[in-house]
Amino acid sequence: MSTPELPDCCDIGTEEKEASSQKVHKLRAKRDQEDEVDPVYKKLSAINGEINRMTVKELHDKLRELKLDVRGTKDILKKRLKMHFKQRKLMKAKAKPPGDSTYDYLIIIDFEATCQENNLNYTHEIIEFPAVLLDCHTRTLVDEFHEFCKPLVNPRLTEFCTFLTGISQEVVDKADEFPAVLDRMQSWMNGHYLGIDHTFAIVTDGPWDMSRFLQIQCNLSKIPFPYWAKKWINIRKAYSSYYSCKRMNLEEMLTNLGLKFEGIQHCGLHDSRNIARIAIQLLQDGCDLVKNEFLHVAPPSPGARGADKCASGKTQRDSNEKKSKSSEEMEQRLKELKLESKNFVDENEDLLEYHRLQSA
Repeated sequence: MSTPELPDCCDIGTEEKEASSQKVHKLRAKRDQEDEVDPVYKKLSAINGEINRMTVKELHDKLRELKLDVRGTKDILKKRLKMHFKQRKLMKAKAKPPGDSTYDYLIIIDFEATCQENNLNYTHEIIEFPAVLLDCHTRTLVDEFHEFCKPLVNPRLTEFCTFLTGISQEVVDKADEFPAVLDRMQSWMNGHYLGIDHTFAIVTDGPWDMSRFLQIQCNLSKIPFPYWAKKWINIRKAYSSYYSCKRMNLEEMLTNLGLKFEGIQHCGLHDSRNIARIAIQLLQDGCDLVKNEFLHVAPPSPGARGADKCASGKTQRDSNEKKSKSSEEMEQRLKELKLESKNFVDENEDLLEYHRLQSA
């Protein structure tokens, strides 16, 4: 009998399509020529049933016995234990075990941008550019890139922005403009041979960093959108999909894993480090983080910076007359982002949530 293989999670095999009327186990066990489930999957099914019936104390005891992490909610503990036995059984059966990383490295990015309280149409400019480099094989952080950027459309930071991000006016005044910082960031990537000798992917907390902040900034700076930022891993989506839970924010994901936020919230570098901690835990629990969102990017239009200045001035005058926009108007603006993902409706809701939080 041929060595059993795990099918692609985004593809359903021919045999499974033909057997759609039958109940198929969540592991999507691949049937052999006699249309029988491989014995290793039957054993895994029985093990998973036993794990599902375990109490939290029993899960903790078993994980400690196996010298595995005991932090997290009950669902995460069950997932961790199931994946451990799955890896062990498949390796014993000489099948490719799950958990092998698609990429050599992950770059975790969490921008901080200019903002104004109660102004949903404020022209955001990136003022903090952090990047944390994670080795997927050793599951350790190996390097960091961190610089500030000088805003041009709204060079004076609002009190709200300084309070939220902790970034002072003096810091951004001394900083270089975004294009120069982006060039140094890409030189830093080249120094690690990313995209040359090593595969990598960008990781963000939600869709906003790439689809909104970076796209707006590139248009303002009249520079091409970076090729490496057109596809990325939304850690919220990967987390909720892998652990079969609702979509959570950064602090909720950490809490669910039994972790606490380290550092200062809304500091881009500290946020990036904490996102990296979640990515490490996902990798340790057997999750293969893959790109799950991408963006169609139009080239920057001529005179975009001047047009945005005029638009920003008009928006601020309008905001004095009307402080909030309707959901329909916000949704119309979101359509212009052309965000592509497996669930566009959820991403719209995520972006709307961001606007509501900012206005609150």
